[in-house]
Amino acid sequence: MTLSNQPINQSLKTGNWRLRPGYLSEGNSDFESVHVLLGQFLADRHSPDPLPDASLLLENAQFCWGEGRPLEKVIRSRADLEFLMQNPALFRNAIAIIEPWKHVGKNPLGEEVRASLNVAYIAQKIADCDSILFPMWSSELLDPNVVVPLITSGLAVVVEGGDPSVRDASTFNGGNCSLQDLHCFVEKLLISRSPTSALALFICLGHQLAAQAHINLIKRAVQQVLGLESLPRDRDGRMLRAMKRVCQQIDRVGSSLKITKRDGRVIAEGWDHPEFAVGSNEHREVGERRLHHYQSPDGEANGIPQDLISAHEITADQYEGVIDTAIEYEREVNIAMFHSDEVNEEAILFANWSYRLLHDAMIPHRSVLAGSPLAWLLKLPDAIEILCSTTIGDEIVTECSATCIIYRDFESKQARRSFTCQFHPELLSDLRVVGMAEPPSYARLKNDDGARLFARLLYEGMQE
Repeated sequence: MTLSNQPINQSLKTGNWRLRPGYLSEGNSDFESVHVLLGQFLADRHSPDPLPDASLLLENAQFCWGEGRPLEKVIRSRADLEFLMQNPALFRNAIAIIEPWKHVGKNPLGEEVRASLNVAYIAQKIADCDSILFPMWSSELLDPNVVVPLITSGLAVVVEGGDPSVRDASTFNGGNCSLQDLHCFVEKLLISRSPTSALALFICLGHQLAAQAHINLIKRAVQQVLGLESLPRDRDGRMLRAMKRVCQQIDRVGSSLKITKRDGRVIAEGWDHPEFAVGSNEHREVGERRLHHYQSPDGEANGIPQDLISAHEITADQYEGVIDTAIEYEREVNIAMFHSDEVNEEAILFANWSYRLLHDAMIPHRSVLAGSPLAWLLKLPDAIEILCSTTIGDEIVTECSATCIIYRDFESKQARRSFTCQFHPELLSDLRVVGMAEPPSYARLKNDDGARLFARLLYEGMQE
């Protein structure tokens, strides 16, 4: 696919890229220094900036991607990607930002909000961590089989938000990356978490794309298992029979589960419906919202099978999701919301239940699976936990405001996590981006709930 719809700000030639990670620090920035600086940022709310007091806007006054350092690393073509691959120190010591659209919407001032700029600013300001942008809406269509292994070998992957809707493929018209392309990319990213891979953080539209990807992956697993007559080395067919029993159960529930809004409207019935994973929110949320602990629904009142609710309660008890802990210990957590669609609570409860059933069914037969056409199932998450909700007054508006995706290694039993959030931890309450608003100081970021939560997710994820 050729380049089109290029933004005004073109990427600098790769010859102008910094080949040593870091911009503010006097030495090279790397995993250890970034991790230490994130920890220092989170240690309290008052300590001074440990980095040199230099402006990030000195060489790039408008703080635009591709207009100067530290935002020179923009991957728009295969040639850019090949140059990056030849310089592994760059991607291994940086955050990869996946940008599905040119902005996440317009703020109350009418400004287009390119939130990826704030991700890059916060990471550089508090930890001198470089960012590499993949503007999928304007770049050449790059092969996920090449891009995903590269970006997951870095410090973190952030899938940003965007103005289009996951419910309507036509809203992606005009971009170089279709909704289907994004689904394929996110599915590949979800099954790439390993002991050597980076944390993935999916924000807003990314959160919704991840929700749909969960359903797509589970549906693909069920169809493949049920479509097989036999498997090599499956003695007496025991493994396939066990897997088929679980997949038949998942298929029955997935085909009949209803998605019901708080006003009683049924917007989807069964996992083949286009709004099973993501639907329109009752209220458009723009501005600061307080995060609340997620509360299990009343299954009888809401028509949700109790097995799905109980499985989620077990997941929540087994795993720590960082965001829920922050709500508990970081006083009130107020954070920027900017969306009109929401991930459906029932879909995530269903996905968690399905992943747990599949994982438990695979454990006794994992060595046989590992050498079979179903080996990719070993890469699926073990569980998903809904972490928090938001309210307007006393009314819950977004039940599933964030999730923790848990991957439990079959052999080491160690757990790894990625996160999704409907809110924007990288945006301050004014919903403005760096370059249009006064760049926030280290002290201001240190006291901002969103910036602290963003830093904490990076800090925790880097330890896994």
